[in-house]
Amino acid sequence: MVEADTCKPSGKLRGKKPPPGKCNKGHDSDCCQEGKFYNTYTCSPPVSSHTKATLTLNGFGPKEDGGGPCECDNNYHKDSELIVALSTGWFNKKKRCMNYINIHGNGKTVKAKVVDECDSTVGCDDEHDYQPPCANNIVDASDAVWDALGVYGDKRGEMEIYWSDA
Repeated sequence: MVEADTCKPSGKLRGKKPPPGKCNKGHDSDCCQEGKFYNTYTCSPPVSSHTKATLTLNGFGPKEDGGGPCECDNNYHKDSELIVALSTGWFNKKKRCMNYINIHGNGKTVKAKVVDECDSTVGCDDEHDYQPPCANNIVDASDAVWDALGVYGDKRGEMEIYWSDA
């Protein structure tokens, strides 16, 4: 088992207050706070056959909390697709784009396609929907992934999981 604390912050980013109506709080997303410092990461913990991570909820469609089009294919996606975004280090400069990972959580396993990066190096700007940078251990998943894991309604948000390359 690989732990999430093996990758240290690479820097800090000072939060900016989002312009009115510019931070989408869908899926319980956080908005940057003016003056608050957020850790940034260029790395993620090493990947193993049982990599510990935090599963979060993301929207991959236009005007959802995921920001712009997905990094891998420059398209938006439906929440009904089994898709994820990975923290910067795990995204690995697009090397996992359109590949599948196995996610283990809530006593179930689901196979999901990597379509986007959950950027750990920048945030608090228009491109990132005025949300803070992602932590270094995030698997940001669609509604369909949460459904497949049997997690519904207000139980969604953050959940400890394990993942591996499929």
